Formats: sequence, C-alpha cells, structure tokens
Amino acid sequence: MFSFLHRTKLKKDDLKGTAKLMYQDVSEDPWDQETLTKRNLDFTIESIRYIDIYTNRLMNTEFGIELLNKHFDNFVTRIGAYIGEVIKNNSRQDFQWYESDSVYEYSPKHKEVLNIKTQSVLYSKTNDRVIVPLDEVLHFLKGTSKYSNFLTYVEEMIRNHS
Repeated sequence: MFSFLHRTKLKKDDLKGTAKLMYQDVSEDPWDQETLTKRNLDFTIESIRYIDIYTNRLMNTEFGIELLNKHFDNFVTRIGAYIGEVIKNNSRQDFQWYESDSVYEYSPKHKEVLNIKTQSVLYSKTNDRVIVPLDEVLHFLKGTSKYSNFLTYVEEMIRNHS
C-alpha cells in the first residue's frame, strides 16, 4: 500500500491591486501627487527609490508622521505589496502571494520564518522559499529593520532568490 504525504492547500492572496494603490490612491500633498504616479512606480527595481524617498518623508515630516500614525497598517500593506511585486517581477522564481497561514501549514520548513504578524507572503512552491516583504516594511517603519532602505532589501532578495 502506498502512503502519500498530505499537505494542506495553499491559499492564494493576490496583492497586485493593493500594490497599485501606491499610485492610484495618494494624498493631496503636491509632492505625492507629482511623484507617486504610474509612470514612476512601474514595478522596476529603480522605482523602489521613489518608495524610499516616500517612506523617508512619512517618517520625518509632521504631515507624514500624522498619516503614518493614523494609517500604519494600510501603509505596511501597500508599501509591502508594492515591494513584493517588484521582487516577484524581477526574480527568476515562481513567487506568488499566499496567505501566510496556508504556507505555514504547507511547508514545515518555514515555521520559524512564518511566525509573523503579516497575513501575506511571497512563496515559491518549486523552490520552497518564502519572502516576507510586509513584515520587512513593518520593521522598517518601526525603526527595527536591519536595512537602511528598501532598495537594499529588494536587491538582496532578488539576488538571493534568483
């Protein structure tokens, strides 16, 4: 008799629409209106520079700090989704967005990595690899990231997962 390992099913969680909100739903601030555009935020590695400038403004201006305090979770999700889409589009693996709980159950190898607060992760079924961009954004905005900017993080993730 054959014994088959039964894995739970992965639950997809497409965040591309959330990532697009970075340029579709911006504040009335003139800098935001001029800079956070579809043209500038085109999901290339280079576009992360705009995200870095934007998060720097959020964390270091009175207006930005007020927005960040009121909508912290939304910023984590939107910025994390955008960064994740850039990683997904520029790595050479089959990363897709999944609910973190389903990856936690699907791949026992990642139980420590997936003991996180965010609900969505990038996961490669082929290579059994996980990237947690929303969690990195959470740490960055709280000042607890090991990265000095998102560009460094994105480049490292692409290099390590291509």
